[in-house]
Amino acid sequence: MSTSRPTSPQKSTAPKRGGDGKGIALFVIASCQLMVVLDITIVNIALPDIQRSLGFSTTGLSWVVNAYTLTFGGLLLLGGRFGDILGRRRVFVFGVLLFGLASLFCGLAQAEWQLLAARALQGVGGAIASPTALSLITSTFEEGPERNRAFGVFAGVSAGGGAIGLVAGGMLVEWLDWRWIFFVNVPIAVLIAFLTPRHVRESERHPGHFDLAGALTSTLGMVALVYGFIRASQEGWRDPYTIGSFAAAVVLLAGFIAIEHRSQQPITPLHMFADRNRSGTYAIMLCLAAAIFGMFFFLTLFVQQVLAFSPLATGFAFLPVSAIIAVAAGLTSALLPKFGPKPFMVSGSVLAALGLAWLTLTDVHSTYAGSVLGPILVFGFGMGFMFVSLTIMALSNVPQRESGAASGLLNATQQVGGSLGLSILVTVFGTYSRNEAEKQVPAFLSQAGPLEKAQFARTGELPPPYADQVLTSGVAAGFVTAAVFAAVSALIALFVIKVRPSDIERLKGGGMMPGA
Repeated sequence: MSTSRPTSPQKSTAPKRGGDGKGIALFVIASCQLMVVLDITIVNIALPDIQRSLGFSTTGLSWVVNAYTLTFGGLLLLGGRFGDILGRRRVFVFGVLLFGLASLFCGLAQAEWQLLAARALQGVGGAIASPTALSLITSTFEEGPERNRAFGVFAGVSAGGGAIGLVAGGMLVEWLDWRWIFFVNVPIAVLIAFLTPRHVRESERHPGHFDLAGALTSTLGMVALVYGFIRASQEGWRDPYTIGSFAAAVVLLAGFIAIEHRSQQPITPLHMFADRNRSGTYAIMLCLAAAIFGMFFFLTLFVQQVLAFSPLATGFAFLPVSAIIAVAAGLTSALLPKFGPKPFMVSGSVLAALGLAWLTLTDVHSTYAGSVLGPILVFGFGMGFMFVSLTIMALSNVPQRESGAASGLLNATQQVGGSLGLSILVTVFGTYSRNEAEKQVPAFLSQAGPLEKAQFARTGELPPPYADQVLTSGVAAGFVTAAVFAAVSALIALFVIKVRPSDIERLKGGGMMPGA
């Protein structure tokens, strides 16, 4: 059990040298978040090249993504707790450097196991850096308009980073090599670690201990739950490993709740869920993450395989999403003190649902300008409304000593919601794709020549346009499910979230956070 003494207020409030530097501090914090978020999507563009270079099977290749997502989502709560106890700035620097070192190992990998191990280590670094980055905003910027603007920048980076990662991945893979999607993180991490002590204030350290039992059961429980859905999408719901994973998840997560209930200093204070606004915010984030992960995943498939876009062109196709999210996030930050977060949470969810519902109309005859651009702009505008509002609501009325745990829980719900939601969407996609394939195979065989039939017998893969019909059918079903997730988040925002006058007063800078 590790303990630490609280530092004096004089030591916890001043940077080592330099002036106020809040602009540079925000740049440093946002750069870290961008680096961590980029890595979730940038690797998708490079997967085919990684497969050819290291000899991954198709099933094994999926773990290049999962190894990062699972460790990142599973350890976020512990990462937030590290910052509360040891000091957020020093933990932030450690997480950034660990992420950079793991990125170097990824780029140097010569075998499958080496890349997977390095990707898991990357997730650990991201889980330490990301929640402490969000917590540093609360300790660096005064509550009110100043902090609202900082949250707006942070939320815009978090929401738009996925699309930027697709563009960056396309450039690096086409112009250099897949290894550079990892190497590029190294100098960025070093620069962030260099600037942080000079421009970011250290937070006060709160005495306590690390809830290792809670961290272990929560991490393993979430890993088992995510793996159960991933396994179900590949092998079916009756597969013994699928059933075993879900059973293990239930036992571990039940044990986690019991441990947290008894612990004097839990990794996740359960009293946070007593606030209906915070519980509603976490539930909305679960649904929202599922929707946004699904949108990027299915549109990437559709744009590359049906519209025949190159990896670089696919990345640029998503740039409007980043732009509109940034615009909406800035607008939300400016208007929040006047209207409060609830109108933006409701309208943002509705816009996201409408955009996803619009995407269900795509078919093999669709074009990017006619069928994709409009829906993703509507979806992106809704996301910009949502991320700023959710971030502020999740940390509202949270004492400074628990802001690390609160921000870690918000990030964890985003990652777990994205992983679980995407697994559910992929299961729906697979079901509808198989049903459509049963219709397309007879049509193909009735028209195919001997050589085409022989190739199909060898590979089991339908050629265009039959394969496009199969893919489009599954993608449309996936978008329907994603739209349902977004609609559920709108209902939660409408009926669960209750914004008090004191909440709006704090957004204007007229109130103090209890316990701060």
